[in-house]
Amino acid sequence: MPPSRQHHIAIVDDSVLLREGLARLIIEAGFHLAGSFGSGDELMAAMPTLAADLVVMDVRMPPSFTDEGVRLAIALRRERPGFPVLILSQFVESLYAQELFADQQGFVGYLLKDRLVSIDALYDAIERVISGGTVLDPDVVGALINARQDPLRALTPRERDVLGAMAEGLTNHGIATRFQIGGGTVEKHVSEIFSKLGLHADPAEHRRVVAVLTWLRNS
Repeated sequence: MPPSRQHHIAIVDDSVLLREGLARLIIEAGFHLAGSFGSGDELMAAMPTLAADLVVMDVRMPPSFTDEGVRLAIALRRERPGFPVLILSQFVESLYAQELFADQQGFVGYLLKDRLVSIDALYDAIERVISGGTVLDPDVVGALINARQDPLRALTPRERDVLGAMAEGLTNHGIATRFQIGGGTVEKHVSEIFSKLGLHADPAEHRRVVAVLTWLRNS
């Protein structure tokens, strides 16, 4: 018989097979399944009435299949500081993971599916995160360290091009003309650059200037 566990666990994963498989493992371990969701939007819609002690989520989910899971975890913990989340994925998303762990609240974990040595290791991680601990796969630690050393690493090639053009003094219109893209696309790239460099709106500093200085220091 599995040990008796009183924790309620919710799952977010766009893959039905993985979601159902993880749900079965959680139930077999003696946890309670609080809910199973195919997207972050579904989870957030259910949160006001969801009795969950922890959410297990993937990283790459709809609509872009890039970093939705980590951004979901950040959004969830902004609404509920210290809410326990465990990211379980095949991929390391170092940019937003830095922000997730930077609040130093604990109650958070990031494990890689392919490196879980046993089901018991998953159960132990769940217990540790719910208890306020931080659980990190060594590969995630390495990616976070490398990302801190090179803040431009998270930028896409196009975002690097746009930031380089900003460093040359081009306006958004000038950047759009150079790369033959729309003004709205340029604005989106600039917004992503600010986000990935951790430059939030602040009346005391000009984000465009700070972004350019970051480019010059690390190019």
